[in-house]
Amino acid sequence: MFSTTPTNSAEPPLPLLAGRNYRCHCGQPVFFRNSKCLACGTPLGYDCENGLLLPLMPGPREGTWREWQASAAPDAPPPDDTQPPSLDEIPGQESAPGAGSAAQVPSAEPESGDGGNGGDTDGVPTYKRCLNLSTPASCNWLIPVHDPADMCRACRLNRTIPDLTNPEQPDNGYLWGLIELAKRRLVSSLILLGLPVASRMSEDPQRGMMFDFLRSPVNGPHIMTGHNTGLITLNVDEADDAKREAVRKAMREPYRTLLGHFRHEVGHYYWDRLVAGTPWLDGFHQLFGDETLDYKASLQRNYEEGPPADWPLHFVSAYASTHPWEDWAECWAHYLHMRDAIDTALSFGLSVDRFDLEFTPFTLDALHEPDHPEAEQFLAFLNHWTRLTTMLNEMSRSMGQPDFYPFVLPRDAVGKLHFIHLLVSSRSWLQPEQNAPQAQSQSQSQIQTQAPESTDGNAGTQQDAGAVVSG
Repeated sequence: MFSTTPTNSAEPPLPLLAGRNYRCHCGQPVFFRNSKCLACGTPLGYDCENGLLLPLMPGPREGTWREWQASAAPDAPPPDDTQPPSLDEIPGQESAPGAGSAAQVPSAEPESGDGGNGGDTDGVPTYKRCLNLSTPASCNWLIPVHDPADMCRACRLNRTIPDLTNPEQPDNGYLWGLIELAKRRLVSSLILLGLPVASRMSEDPQRGMMFDFLRSPVNGPHIMTGHNTGLITLNVDEADDAKREAVRKAMREPYRTLLGHFRHEVGHYYWDRLVAGTPWLDGFHQLFGDETLDYKASLQRNYEEGPPADWPLHFVSAYASTHPWEDWAECWAHYLHMRDAIDTALSFGLSVDRFDLEFTPFTLDALHEPDHPEAEQFLAFLNHWTRLTTMLNEMSRSMGQPDFYPFVLPRDAVGKLHFIHLLVSSRSWLQPEQNAPQAQSQSQSQIQTQAPESTDGNAGTQQDAGAVVSG
């Protein structure tokens, strides 16, 4: 099983969240997306609260599961041949192209035979499987058996899924599987960072988040990716590698991925949730600027004139220069990139401390609060990231691939990243809610979804002059 301790002696620059280095009880390496060990056949499930991929054995009731223990395990793992082909079994695919679930609500039956009423009365954690395990989403996440929900914390965020019965779009299931895999990676990091993650439909109708995964009808209006007051809409075509790469090249973006879209768009959600109407707004204004600037006019100016010539000196990407809201969302996405990638590297024992790399390290005066008690720790994290990406970029080039991290962090962006880290580390949202107006942030979200946008870096929306369908 996974250990949060790197295999070398280097101290992590920031506390590890969980990493991505997992092993089955048989010793075989297994991965975040796996629902079964291919070496011994043991079922696997992801415990999102603890960031662990667990080998499983049957629980005390039918349809329940517990972490595998040698002293209590059956002689052989239970058969799992009722599941459709999954990403564990289809080489080169991220998800199964299964069929049979309708739009909005999958038709699969829950695996838990106790309806969520069973328990771990003996003190041993007991789980049930997510309903979406047997759909094209191939979700391997676990749910505490006492949770009445039949979907895991990631899947219950969905409001709309692609129509899996549409004969004109037979690949909807496959593309949805790719989307869900990226979304699970996103949500796992958000949970482990301690950020608020709740379904707007079933858990927090006022402040929660939800997702619409929509696809443009054949010869119909174009779906745009964006954020609207807690609703994140993703164009399903972004899961098609060829289409996404064509857009990336057309828009001269150095980076465009499903995970990048998700991380950017949740940045808008967390601005509404954690910054708007709070004391953090003063620091935001100091670093990012005035969010009341006309957003639509800013976009139009970006289309007509392009980014300012000196944007590399101040912004993490060209698109970040469009408007303070986009600058925030881009920096938020990069912060999540950095946390997850360093966490993964250290969990596999990859340290750059002994690497002979030439680079100019950042110093404390680049940070937003250089006198903060934990400023040195963040600075070590930042310089670790710089050295790690320098090495990984060279590794990518040695394989003839694009750079792993095709960005250069300017000094101004470093201060913004530190501000985001201080916010995330503060847990300020756990304090009593403040009676602050939210009108400005909601207005921003409406414009975000409706305005045609060009993108750079991790920006999540796609330029299109046609109509917008917003689910």
